[in-house]
Amino acid sequence: MACRVQRATQHGRHTPARLINTSESASHSVRRTAIHPNPAFRTEARSRHIALARERGFGVLALSTDDAPLLSHIPFLLSEDGSLAELHLVRSNPIVRALKVPRSARLAVSGPDGYISPDWYGIADQVPTWNYVAVHLTGHLEWRPQNELRDLLDRQTAFFENQLRPKPPWRADKMTGDALDRMMRMIVPCRMHITDIQGTWKLNQNKPDDVRLLAADHVEADGLGNAPEKLATLMRDT
Repeated sequence: MACRVQRATQHGRHTPARLINTSESASHSVRRTAIHPNPAFRTEARSRHIALARERGFGVLALSTDDAPLLSHIPFLLSEDGSLAELHLVRSNPIVRALKVPRSARLAVSGPDGYISPDWYGIADQVPTWNYVAVHLTGHLEWRPQNELRDLLDRQTAFFENQLRPKPPWRADKMTGDALDRMMRMIVPCRMHITDIQGTWKLNQNKPDDVRLLAADHVEADGLGNAPEKLATLMRDT
C-alpha cells in the first residue's frame, strides 16, 4: 500500500518538472555542495567525477530530516552520463519510510585517501594534511515499483561479478525460487535523478611539482589510509 501511494503521489504532485533544478536552484546547489573551498582541488572535469563514481559503485546515501540526517551505506549503479543512480534498500530502512514522496538526497562516493606527513615534503614550515578523492551526487530520490527490482538486482550483480573474472559470475537463478522471492520481499528498488555533481581531488596540487612527487613516493612506500598506491599514482599524474 505504501508503495502504491508513493507512486500515485510521485506521478501526481511530483511531476517530472519538479525533478529538474532551475538554473537558480542549480547555482545554489553548486555553492552548497562544494566539497573543498580551495579551487586548486576542484578543477577536474565532470566526466572524471562520473567515471570515479561509476567504477566505485558504493557510497553513503544521505537524506535530511528534522533530526539528524539519515545515512545508509549502499552499492549503486550510475548511468554513463551521470544523470541517474539506481540502488536498492532494505524495506525496514528509515530512508525507505521517508520516501512516500520523492526527497532531495545526496550520495557521497570516496576514492583513495591518505595521511600526508609534513616530513615527506622535504621543505620547511609545512603541516599535516589528508589527501583524498571524493564525489558528491545530489538529486531527488524516489521509491520505484517492486516489479523493477529483479532487473536492478541482476544488473547490479553482473556489474560486480564481472569484475571477479575469471571466476564464473554468480547469478540469482542459482537460488531456489522460494528463497529468492523471500529475499526480494525484504528490499525495495530506488532511483535518484542527479541534478548536481561535485568532486574534490585533493592531491597536493598547491605544492611545487618536486615536492608533490616526493610526497607521492612516501605515500606509496609508507601510506596510511585507503588504497595508498592508487593515491600515489593520482598525485603523480595530477
